[in-house]
Amino acid sequence: MAPEIESLATKEVKKPKKYALPGQLASLRSGQASWKFWVSFWVVSGILLFGWYIFLQIQNKNIQNLKPFAKILPISSERKNELQVLTDIYEKMGGFNKEKTFLILFQNDMELRPGGGFIGSFGIVKTKAGKISDFQMHDTGNFDGRIPDTETPPYPMGEMLYIKSWKLRDSNWSPDFQANAKKAEYFYKLGEGQENFDGVIAVNTDVLNSILGITGPVKINDYPGEYNDQTAILQLEYQVEKGFVEQGIEKGERKEIMKELAAVLIEKVHGFTIGEQLELAKKIEDHLKRKDIQFFFKDEDLQAEVESMGWGGRVREYSGDYLMAVDANLNSLKSDVCIRRKMEYSVDLATDVPQANLKISYDHTCRTIDWMTANYNDWLRVYVPAGSFLTDSSNAASDALFSEDLGKKVFAMKVFVPVGQSKTVELKYNLPERAKNGVYSLLVQKQSGVTELPVKISIKKADGSLEEKEEVLKEDKVFSF
Repeated sequence: MAPEIESLATKEVKKPKKYALPGQLASLRSGQASWKFWVSFWVVSGILLFGWYIFLQIQNKNIQNLKPFAKILPISSERKNELQVLTDIYEKMGGFNKEKTFLILFQNDMELRPGGGFIGSFGIVKTKAGKISDFQMHDTGNFDGRIPDTETPPYPMGEMLYIKSWKLRDSNWSPDFQANAKKAEYFYKLGEGQENFDGVIAVNTDVLNSILGITGPVKINDYPGEYNDQTAILQLEYQVEKGFVEQGIEKGERKEIMKELAAVLIEKVHGFTIGEQLELAKKIEDHLKRKDIQFFFKDEDLQAEVESMGWGGRVREYSGDYLMAVDANLNSLKSDVCIRRKMEYSVDLATDVPQANLKISYDHTCRTIDWMTANYNDWLRVYVPAGSFLTDSSNAASDALFSEDLGKKVFAMKVFVPVGQSKTVELKYNLPERAKNGVYSLLVQKQSGVTELPVKISIKKADGSLEEKEEVLKEDKVFSF
């Protein structure tokens, strides 16, 4: 990995020219089909993860006609519901009755945080009459300088990040997106932000990869190499952190590459065939299920629709057994690009008190420490049913702490994984007796920002029989036994 990235640092590269907003983007101000609103929104969101302002104005045309049409499409009822909810979101986001304003949080999941990833930048989107009427981009680090040092960071954020105050860039400390959305807006107001938001949206890096997966590799004028769905995120990270210096680009211009990449992708996406449009729509649907895109709306009816589809990033209430592992990369650079996780979970229902055993394994696949990767310093929180009781833990870097959050019992501890090594943390705990009542079922929720989570579940039933299930989770799932 490192040699490929280092090859980008070619000193012969011509310095990019300064220029205004590319003509390809400016031309979008003329009327475009309604699907392009969404396509452009997600393209821009993916690009802006690395912090560049791009202004788009896209004319709505036929979105209002889509909902009744969706009812008669030859697709599953679930897909029809998803399509209808998307049209509701558009109709209420589009500012048809009055201008709407949204806070967009760009989460870099190469530096995993409980809500999805480090918030390096954020955007403010205004919509009016079905158009994106304004889009402002902000560097979160710069904005945080406006926030007074009044909020104490939750433990152990301050200790592990060496900070004395809690601010917007670290606001997504909860695995529940609604809590994070409200906290982000709180910090925005604390920094004397003037906008009143109708909703908050979080977007993770994989959205950009999906677009590139359809367009195929692209080249950007005056920059080395080509960008594809396997390497683009790493290449962009390198370019804005290191490559610009070796290419003689001024620091203030180092993110010009984002504008140029957006121009290339927008042009390609607007030339998509019907088949490619449908492929992109399916990928966006997958991102919603995987929590790569999360919504919070202040319109209660719209929020209820979003949550009914599982697009709100909520920690769910559940009457059966429950499990969610939540990691926070604290001071480990962008090391999550190297971390592979898996879980093994077993429950013994044949004992008087149901007993659970959880093993969470971390494999640090990088082999050296460099500008992007480090030893993995993690704060692990495991959410389990209220009333659970921890009996033993092993292989963590600290003693376990106990708390309650979001209606769950939480076991929390530090985890340390050196570069090139693996670590398995094991927890043993008693489940509440209600876990034995009726048919056993388990809800496993996947953290936003974790692309895949292999899980193996073993259940010893009351009659002594053993049943096992194994799956690679890409979204939340209920296991029934």
